[in-house]
Amino acid sequence: MRVTPSALTPSTPAGSAVILSASFNQDASCLSVGYPRAGFAIFNCDPFGRFYAGSAAFPVSGSTNASQSQGNEAPSFSVVEMLFTTSLVALVGAGQQSPRRLQIVNTKRESTICELSFVSAILSVKLNRKRLIVCLEEHIYIYDIANMKLLHTIDTSPNPHALCALSPSSENCYLAYPPSTSGGSSGDLLLFDVINLQAVNIIQAHKSPLSCIAFSCDGTLVATSSDKGTVIRVFSVPTGAKLFQLRRGTYNANIYSIAFDISNKFVCVSSDTDTVHIYKLMTEAEKKAYETFMRRRSSGAGSGSGGGGNMDILSTSPGATGGLGSTGMDGTGASMKKTIGGILGTGFATIRTPLASATSAVSSFLPNTLTEMWEPQRDFAFAKLPQQSKGFQNMCAIVGGQPPNSPSFGTTLDFDNTGLLDGGSGMSSTGPLQLIVVSACGFFYGYTLDSEIGGECVLVKEHSLLDD
Repeated sequence: MRVTPSALTPSTPAGSAVILSASFNQDASCLSVGYPRAGFAIFNCDPFGRFYAGSAAFPVSGSTNASQSQGNEAPSFSVVEMLFTTSLVALVGAGQQSPRRLQIVNTKRESTICELSFVSAILSVKLNRKRLIVCLEEHIYIYDIANMKLLHTIDTSPNPHALCALSPSSENCYLAYPPSTSGGSSGDLLLFDVINLQAVNIIQAHKSPLSCIAFSCDGTLVATSSDKGTVIRVFSVPTGAKLFQLRRGTYNANIYSIAFDISNKFVCVSSDTDTVHIYKLMTEAEKKAYETFMRRRSSGAGSGSGGGGNMDILSTSPGATGGLGSTGMDGTGASMKKTIGGILGTGFATIRTPLASATSAVSSFLPNTLTEMWEPQRDFAFAKLPQQSKGFQNMCAIVGGQPPNSPSFGTTLDFDNTGLLDGGSGMSSTGPLQLIVVSACGFFYGYTLDSEIGGECVLVKEHSLLDD
């Protein structure tokens, strides 16, 4: 998230600090924040806490230290990107420091590993354990992160918002960005293999220009939104098959961020609507089970006094025939939640409307161009941002859960690692799911996320990113 201080409210105190940039590392276990004239800081997300602050540690070229080159004023950073939880950090200056210079620094040694200059301003930097990507407005540069050798340059259409995404995975190592619009749709997405340095697919993601792109942690899924912001689509990588279509809302919105959880079961989406939406990615079997439940519920079978003879679809035991009646339905509905949770994997959100089965039936008779209106899946859970963050840019992530069984990710948190690629590869967060949100007003929020019943997420922690 690259922030411009344009969303300050009238109630913002004069002289208050704002953040210039904020980004999660590849597994959202850490948060890096760049400040105007105050260096940068790195926070642990769970439990929350600042564990590194760099104010004047890395000199610019031709100076012995940052304080001598800038007086007593600490540097400003518009880009601060981590490599998992290693000590490697990519920095791009702002203010009096050149936005065309990229510094790769070692935060333990407090030294600059290398420095690169470009012909125009650097808009974003992406990293994984194999590649480093530098995005300018009309060029994308691909580097081997082990030796910082330039491997390939991609010329792009004007991309002032630096719209691109790099998969965190070393095995499914892809770059996604909007291709040239000549001869194609403005909503197309190009997948580029950054290991073999070749384009592998162009996905017709949307009819309108893209606004946000995000890969899953293992690089097997990519999610996109358009500048309308009403629908988020999830595609298989690298085949480009559309797997899910998620409905954010009826009215247009600016999508700020999209993020998958570690297990690829949930997707969160933040926008300028001050509501963060969470979706559960269900298999076809889960969808059919839910549709069956909805049909029987809407016909009145689920409103009886517990006999449940027609509700055996909800039983998870092969020998069970009593449905809800065999679970001992109580007044709180806990047994129903548990049974539905069994048939749907980790559960499903509160039922939104009894017309779902009718919608499904009607949509089966419509041509594909019309069923687009019926297909999108509604959110499973949602979170409301506090009043103080309304109107500010934001970004979200889901932490906790079990990581995929992939050699790309480790299990240790070792930020003090001195090697460029040694250890500290991330995926440290396990346990109950949490939604975390960072606001450009300088706050970090943590919400509980009930993976079984969904619904409204509860705000349980709030921290300032501006405190010393």
